[in-house]
Amino acid sequence: MGGTVRDVQSKGELDSVIKEGSSGILHFWASWCEASKQMDQVFSHLSTDFPHALFLRIEAEEQPEISEAYSVSAVPYFVFFKDGKTVDTLEGADPSSLANKVAKVAGPITPGEPAAPASLGMAAGPSILETVKELNKQNGSSKAEIQVPPGLSDGLKKRLQQLVDSHAVMLFMKGNPEEPKCGFSRKVVQILEEEKVKFGSFDILSDSEVREGLKKFSNWPTFPQLYCKGELLGGSDIAIAMHESGELKEVFRDRGVGIYDSNEATLTETNVEKGGVSESTGLSATLTAWLETLINTSPVMLFMKGKPDEPKCGFSRKVVDVLKQERVEFGSFDILTDEEVRQGLKVYSNWSSYPQLYIKGELIGGSDIVLEMQKSGELKKVLVEEGVIRKETLEDRLKRLTTDSPVMLFMKGTPDTPRCGFSSKVVEALRNEGVDFGSFDILSDEEVRQGLKSYSNWPTFPQLYYKGELIGGCDIVMELRDNGELKSTLSE
Repeated sequence: MGGTVRDVQSKGELDSVIKEGSSGILHFWASWCEASKQMDQVFSHLSTDFPHALFLRIEAEEQPEISEAYSVSAVPYFVFFKDGKTVDTLEGADPSSLANKVAKVAGPITPGEPAAPASLGMAAGPSILETVKELNKQNGSSKAEIQVPPGLSDGLKKRLQQLVDSHAVMLFMKGNPEEPKCGFSRKVVQILEEEKVKFGSFDILSDSEVREGLKKFSNWPTFPQLYCKGELLGGSDIAIAMHESGELKEVFRDRGVGIYDSNEATLTETNVEKGGVSESTGLSATLTAWLETLINTSPVMLFMKGKPDEPKCGFSRKVVDVLKQERVEFGSFDILTDEEVRQGLKVYSNWSSYPQLYIKGELIGGSDIVLEMQKSGELKKVLVEEGVIRKETLEDRLKRLTTDSPVMLFMKGTPDTPRCGFSSKVVEALRNEGVDFGSFDILSDEEVRQGLKSYSNWPTFPQLYYKGELIGGCDIVMELRDNGELKSTLSE
């Protein structure tokens, strides 16, 4: 394999290769991206200069399962692995960084030479240097990141929202339904035709602004993308799984898409005999009382498909995740277990789909509203005002932040872009030890920055925590690393 670049055709193939324990690099690229093509030249040259490492190439949009597994949201993107684990990543067209990171993972070019060189000239063989010079000439520097824009203009947001909302079921695909330009798009078109739903489509190959913008808008890196009533369902793999399980049909029905079952239209008539009918809803008094009892079973009550530990649809799963993130105790009812409750609650609440979230007996809404409220902070405000949760103090917040991840680093900047040398050293030490860690940029929040000094009784940054307990700053981390105790300290 030395000196060659291998194209990966499936996640199973990739998993098998990585399990072998060899050192290697994954290059996620796209045929339409010029920077990908340029970096592929560098990648190919490096495969010759480092023949003992594996060089694997993956077309990001053609392998969505792999792209999602490695959180690829832009190309070119590189993942470095060793001994079966990911040890580093690189996003963007930066030949110098690529060469140096390859050298660290692949070892010396020839036996006896030091690995991990400090400059491109030391890392790369002569064949790569001309390519890099040409890239520098074209781009003005060795770093020309090509990625999804960090933000979307108001005009583009409005356009994307209009496209997403233009049809009840909307498919963003390669090509059009009559002539799909990729196998994944073709599969989703076939599924929608089998479901017998009308849908709109947009050929993302015809408009690069929409193609790149939608990745950021939806936080989904690949295509096709399937939407129902303005909400992203997912890509081809999710659409296939939902279709095969019958969940897709349920989603379309609950969202008012397609043909309704005739029994739903006569719901109120079938309940008339149960002790009188409510004038306001058309439901029987008995059923109305039962629904009110269920809604008030808990201060926060979620009517969902499945149970919190085993949701039966993606929308229900999202709301469960939100409530867990807000650390709210809540009751739930699986509407799949009781058709009378399922259909009756739609009429009672005047809300046609599930999940439905209630707080103190009042309907909040479905998944889209709950997600929007969480994002804006409105959900926490409502929960506090209703006395469901108490207002979070600074100490509460700091305690939560220090336990967000088993290993948590409070630093200046981010792991990929440290803003001070001490933070950079700690990040490098943790990565070299293969330690997974969360991080918080203390420059982004003055309240956390000052509060954490008192909370931890430690006046400087970075600060490293393990399971909520302070380990120390840069000097202590370096000492633990030098003594070979860093990894064991963070895994006890």
